[in-house]
Amino acid sequence: MAKGSKTKSDKTASGGMSATKRDRLTDQTFAFPKERKEPLNDAKHVRNAISRFNQVEDVSDSERDAAWRRIKKAAKKFDVEVSEKSWRDVGKTKAKKAKKASGKGKRTS
Repeated sequence: MAKGSKTKSDKTASGGMSATKRDRLTDQTFAFPKERKEPLNDAKHVRNAISRFNQVEDVSDSERDAAWRRIKKAAKKFDVEVSEKSWRDVGKTKAKKAKKASGKGKRTS
């Protein structure tokens, strides 16, 4: 098989990464290495890690800080734009834009 080609075990039926491939990744490839959550092996997974960041449970703020640094480093490597300045901003930007667009954020006197 040619270098870089996919085998049947590289992807699940839904298109996600197979357990076999995920198991081959080093701990440093994950945003949360202790939990092996949110792989950062390509641009698609980096974007997914950002969108799912707040769904990771049972991690401390210091672990989130470290994970965010890893995500930003991977985003730079894979040329993924990150609009949030901090992990604490994840999910807030879209909510604020939606609120402004709907006019609910305006005060009336």
